[in-house]
Amino acid sequence: MQEINWFAVAFIVLPHTGGLAGGIITKKNIFWYNGLKKPFGTPPSWSFSPIWTILYSSMGYASYMVYRDGHGFDGPAGLPLIIYGINLLANWTWTPMFFARKNMKLALYNMQLINATALCMAYLFYKINTTAGLLIIPYLTWLVISTYLNYSFMIKNPPKTATN
Repeated sequence: MQEINWFAVAFIVLPHTGGLAGGIITKKNIFWYNGLKKPFGTPPSWSFSPIWTILYSSMGYASYMVYRDGHGFDGPAGLPLIIYGINLLANWTWTPMFFARKNMKLALYNMQLINATALCMAYLFYKINTTAGLLIIPYLTWLVISTYLNYSFMIKNPPKTATN
């Protein structure tokens, strides 16, 4: 029987921690979200949890492979893992911006940071471990959809202005 690699498990679980917090924030603001005008192609609400479970697990395992094959933070994996960390932080802060603050414009700006760091991350991961780089492709694909949705929600639901 093979032993469980708890180090790999920790890498896989890490991205989910911010995702769980985002889920709580989303749930508290679901009535607001349900009242928005939805753009064409908006996935059903139930689909977001399984999508993010797959994406976060893939990202976590990819980061583990980069850490392992790139000899940790002191080796060539250092920069890709720092970019990954920045990407996770930007990703985790998107939900409070969009759902809690209801600031779709700020969330869209943040989405650009997420996109830029994800592209860099995919490229740098690929240079260290081909499979790790390829595991980021579904995340990149989802980010294209998410950016479209963020922008479209913003256009279809402009902020209310105060009247005198």
